[in-house]
Amino acid sequence: MRHITAILSISLILLLVLSSCGDPELTSKVDLRKSSTNSQVKTTMSADVDGSWSQFLGDNRDGVSSETGLLVDWSNKSPDVVWRRKLGDGFTSFIIHDSKAYTKYASGNDEFVVCLNAATGEEIWSKRTGDNFAGRMGGDGPRTTPTYHDGVLYVYSTFGMLHAMNPDNGQVIWQKDITQVANGQVPRWGYCTSPLIEGDLVIVEAGGGAGKAMVAFNKKDGSLAWTGGNDVAGYSSPIAVTINGVRQIVAFTGSKLMGLAPDTGSLLWETEWKTSYDVNAATPQFIAPNRIFISSEYDVGAGLYEINGDASGMSAKQLWKTRGMKNKMSTSVVHNGAIYGFDGKILKCIDLETGQDRWRQRGFGEGSLIYADGHLIVLGDKGTLAIVQATAEEYRETGSAKVLDGKSWTVPALAGGKLFLRNEKEMVCLDLAG
Repeated sequence: MRHITAILSISLILLLVLSSCGDPELTSKVDLRKSSTNSQVKTTMSADVDGSWSQFLGDNRDGVSSETGLLVDWSNKSPDVVWRRKLGDGFTSFIIHDSKAYTKYASGNDEFVVCLNAATGEEIWSKRTGDNFAGRMGGDGPRTTPTYHDGVLYVYSTFGMLHAMNPDNGQVIWQKDITQVANGQVPRWGYCTSPLIEGDLVIVEAGGGAGKAMVAFNKKDGSLAWTGGNDVAGYSSPIAVTINGVRQIVAFTGSKLMGLAPDTGSLLWETEWKTSYDVNAATPQFIAPNRIFISSEYDVGAGLYEINGDASGMSAKQLWKTRGMKNKMSTSVVHNGAIYGFDGKILKCIDLETGQDRWRQRGFGEGSLIYADGHLIVLGDKGTLAIVQATAEEYRETGSAKVLDGKSWTVPALAGGKLFLRNEKEMVCLDLAG
């Protein structure tokens, strides 16, 4: 009897240990991993990809698409694979413009930006943008996503080289080394910020310390416009918003959330937000007319801030803070009074006004998501894709499929009904047009 009891005790201990190792991946009956290859493009698809996803997290840099009429119910039909192709290392997302898709990858010792035919996946051109970010914790390759604006492609390298390029052929128009111009200090996991266009300026995080947290250049000729803010670099991307009639750049840097005047870089307001290893990575979310949502991992959580004042003086007031939404890498999305995002490895919905949990769903790991057509498009960190109704009532899944293998940390991009996804080695385009 003692022998049986001992065996049961050991079995229980093993079960507890195994269950603590991580959540099981969300399973799906649909497997699209071998549905198509780059040489087997669907002939029924349009030769062009209409629509735009011009910068990180979409045209408004908020993870929200205005597209409608999408295939969001997969009970009778799952999406077609338009194309699939191999790609080098990296976590860069996509931008789409004029039927071209742009992303970045690493091969050997080098980092590249690549332009693809968005309808076929065929390479149009690729250009070296710097050295490969290799051999570091988390994975190899670039993290920053290019930005398209007014006929120019802006590309920020992992080690701080900002390029303005011709989007048709990759020819460099101008380039600036942020480590030289703004005393930029490359963060532990490389620069991750994506270029922001505001008026005649292109703005990136520099992390140069006193007066050089952010840097702005004339977007046409690359001349230095200003540096501003006092902080080291984080891993977030800035946004441009208007609050109480005051236009401003909101940046989530290594240890602060701050607002800067876009014409001069002067500080309008700031508040501290400290996270281990300076990993403030999620992009701030603006909730009109004057609130900002931020979140970070390492047991910190999320906060909602109200920005008060006017051009004569502004300040940030924390409305609430919760440890129940910890965005490590991916950015939450806001819709209809709710915030949807990843609390570590748990997909959650929390109330915008209170920060209280509404629902939670395991199985995606450290995933990412965007919003479109009343639904969340969720990519798990092992390549499972799910469509989830954007409702605070409960988790309602309307479709799921296994689309990729391996580490899939990159946030999806959507343009013209086509969904662009990638892992560290491969990218795939799905047709979501209804």
